[in-house]
Amino acid sequence: MITYKQFNILIWGLRLLAAIIMLQTLFFKFTAAPESVYIFSRLGLEPWGRIGTGIMELIASVLLLIPRTTSIGAFLAAGIMSGAIFSHLTKLGIVVQDDGGLLFIYALLVFTSSVILFITFRKQFISFFKLFRHAIYH
Repeated sequence: MITYKQFNILIWGLRLLAAIIMLQTLFFKFTAAPESVYIFSRLGLEPWGRIGTGIMELIASVLLLIPRTTSIGAFLAAGIMSGAIFSHLTKLGIVVQDDGGLLFIYALLVFTSSVILFITFRKQFISFFKLFRHAIYH
């Protein structure tokens, strides 16, 4: 049986893994590094897709690290990484510019971490959605 402390360490490990990977790639997106420009050009989304994805990854990373918003960050990160994985499988290939598949592996790690976090904090997400819906319609 896993203890509360072990569970908490695991959850923070997943948060940090996803956030660090996404935050680390922001430098390349925001500075128009050749590999990022290549990727988004191949997808027909350069430059706005690169910049927009970077902004969304920044938001997701921050939300993941705030305990009250983990579920929202996880949902957003999983969605972004779904797009990345789909792009790798359909247009980019697993290996992009001789990276050995590293970007694809990063996308899988963030996606997996985010899905686990989303499932773990799904009640938080439902509560947030209900609160948001209530604020809109009342």
